[in-house]
Amino acid sequence: MYFPHIFAAKKEKMLERYNLFFRISEIMKFSLIDKITDIDSGRRLEAVKNVALAEEYLQDHFPAFPVLPGVFLLQGMIESASWLVREYQGFTNSMVLLKKARNVKYKSFAAPGSTIRYSVEVKSLEDKTSSFKASGVAGDEAVVEARIDLKHFNLADDNPEMGCADKEVIDNLKKRWQLLTQ
Repeated sequence: MYFPHIFAAKKEKMLERYNLFFRISEIMKFSLIDKITDIDSGRRLEAVKNVALAEEYLQDHFPAFPVLPGVFLLQGMIESASWLVREYQGFTNSMVLLKKARNVKYKSFAAPGSTIRYSVEVKSLEDKTSSFKASGVAGDEAVVEARIDLKHFNLADDNPEMGCADKEVIDNLKKRWQLLTQ
């Protein structure tokens, strides 16, 4: 038996989630790396983040002792690893997301004026998953380190109607890549 109204409702709900995802991504404009400084395709990547007092999230974290939040330090490593995956795979997947973070160790603070150098080294890099050893250093001081597992996919893998969304996301990521690697 075929119930078109049920499928239409599911499609509508999925499109609502997709639109919400893009509205949220428009609001959350935090890019936690400023420049990719070195890349050995499929093996390692280095990137930097300059911590500035003017950054919005430092106003509340903490006003008397502003430091980059630990979750943002972790996100900087995730973004670095994601760019390595995208470059190596030729931007074939629109989504490169955190699957698991293990052995995360926060070793020091990153205060305004710091430049964090992120390094990610491939442990495994397959079609749909990857693993990395990652670290962040400010000056000569270790700030953070972790083991990161990512998953990579396209929205159209589960729903072919999302192919246009994949293309739009990938086109935007390629533009950002150009900015990060100038």
